Amino acid sequence: MNDFARSVGAALGLIGSLDSELLGIVGLSLRVSLSASLFALVIGAPFGAWLAIIRFPGRHAVIVLTNALLGLPPVVVGLALYLLLSRSGPLGAAGLLFTPSAMVIAQTLLATPIVVALVHRPASLLWSEYADLARTDGLSNLRSIGLLFALGRSSLLTAFLAAFGRAIAEVGAIIIVGGNIRDYTRTMTTAIALETSKGDLPLALGLGLILLALSVAVSTVAFLLVERIGEK
Repeated sequence: MNDFARSVGAALGLIGSLDSELLGIVGLSLRVSLSASLFALVIGAPFGAWLAIIRFPGRHAVIVLTNALLGLPPVVVGLALYLLLSRSGPLGAAGLLFTPSAMVIAQTLLATPIVVALVHRPASLLWSEYADLARTDGLSNLRSIGLLFALGRSSLLTAFLAAFGRAIAEVGAIIIVGGNIRDYTRTMTTAIALETSKGDLPLALGLGLILLALSVAVSTVAFLLVERIGEK
């Protein structure tokens, strides 16, 4: 118990001292995860809305597959991306392996199915209500998607925040494609895994507390914003 208390105290002291390494790790984590969440939203939201308004053979299979990808194992994504980006891989010439860019790609692949699923269902409900109006006004598919976005702003926000939560907590895929390189590709989750294995609990606990605080803050902001949008 005394060891635990000392570790927690050291972790709080590390946070309070604004250690440069700690700030660098937190900053990289936020940049990578926010970038991946935005990419996931830009890719997944239009696709989710498109699935709501378009009817085509195999549509149901696409929807089922998209939902199945919600449980995609991160280490499998990391391994597949590693094979693509390695020197002998088809994308090896790009030189992206063991860079923050590779980590963004990995997190985007994991977060996009979440956005698609969270946008598709409310968009389908909205489309069932407003489809006749959209057809009467002669809206194109692109403008219909814009209409669904305008009507379902809260679902877009929820999808983005869910994608961010998925990305910021990711460790399996990014440690494979990022390499956990100090001062370059080390994020909060990979640093926690490394420092815990080394027995450096103060830094691991400090990062864990920051990660927990960020998660609570994101959830709180999401709840308040969704409530505010719902009141309008």
